Amino acid sequence: MRELDALAAIFAGRDPDVLAFVPEEGRFERLRREREALERRWPDPARRPPLFGVPVGVKDIFHVDGFPTRAGSKLPPEELKGSEAASVTALKEAGALILGKTVSTEFAFFAPGPTRNPWNPEHTPGGSSSGSAAAVGAGICPLALGTQTIGSIMRPAAFCGMVGFKPSYERISREGVIPLAPSLDHIGFFTPDAVGATRAAAVLCRDWHAVKPARKPRLGVPEGPFLERASGEGLVHFRQVCHRLADAGYEIVHVPALPDFGEIVERHFRITAAEMARVHRDWFARFGDLYAEKTAELIRRGQTVTDDELERDLDGREELRDVLTALMDEHKIDLWISPPALGAAPRGLGSTGDPVMNVPWSQAGMPAVCLPAGRNATGLPLGLQVSARWWCDESLLSWAADLENALKS
Repeated sequence: MRELDALAAIFAGRDPDVLAFVPEEGRFERLRREREALERRWPDPARRPPLFGVPVGVKDIFHVDGFPTRAGSKLPPEELKGSEAASVTALKEAGALILGKTVSTEFAFFAPGPTRNPWNPEHTPGGSSSGSAAAVGAGICPLALGTQTIGSIMRPAAFCGMVGFKPSYERISREGVIPLAPSLDHIGFFTPDAVGATRAAAVLCRDWHAVKPARKPRLGVPEGPFLERASGEGLVHFRQVCHRLADAGYEIVHVPALPDFGEIVERHFRITAAEMARVHRDWFARFGDLYAEKTAELIRRGQTVTDDELERDLDGREELRDVLTALMDEHKIDLWISPPALGAAPRGLGSTGDPVMNVPWSQAGMPAVCLPAGRNATGLPLGLQVSARWWCDESLLSWAADLENALKS
């Protein structure tokens, strides 16, 4: 149990500063009982599963047996209860210990919780997977589940300085997770490095088959309105990263792309609003006064979107994926690279930052990973967003490990 003693000390030293976890009475007494149960179930160390004893944070929109689900909201927890998330069950079957629920923005949208950035508590950790990103970024746990509908894994991973992985749409089951917009919701996670991400993906992603590409990937930079959305700091840093990767032997291709990016963003938020209004129809009718204004405003906007408008917008997801894939084919690109956020984490806790740089990959359902890529002048982390073809998650993470090494040099 020495591992749990060490974990308890880390938790006591870090979580009061970052407030990554939902409070829980008797957390470590529970964990000791669960660790003992794991040892009884798998007494032979040589036969233990791949995540044996690994403490995991779980975003508080996932249902976990024995835990209430609050989803960062004021709604009665009994209204939100449900069967345990398939992803959580898979982690348990792989030997993981549930360290606890991590703080989510309200229903995984924009209204923030109390979590702070582990690098500077005056700055946001990002959202909506705020607690999960901060927990891994603070070194409290090596794995935490999150979700991304717009930018809720890539952005907080960049802000908190670790790896965030959003697999292809529905590569990890959404079962047992309170949805924001089901047609855009992705289940993903945070780890300290790409090796840890591959280890977790092998447990969580269906039909996972490890691959090791024999060459360096050809990297595409999507030039145009999308890339121009990054801030001065974010864009300057991204260009510097491109130079570093070129010096490390990567071929980089600059491709005009996403000329209609403004329309893509509008479509994404319209889908999000429309589907959230439908998910929350009954809850909002009964508990509307308990919702934060940012969330209520989105639901009210979504109530004005007709079914025909929503169906038209949903068709745009595959159209965007086809366009991005065709550009990859035309220019012989293996991976897209781009900034994961406008810049470093903004000061203040009233906002989680702008997720606009993550929209294309979330809407197209293509896998994406955020890699640590240095810090700004004030010491805040900056990252690199890397995306692959749909369902090429294995190649993405394999290449990500090499990119990660290049970025460290």
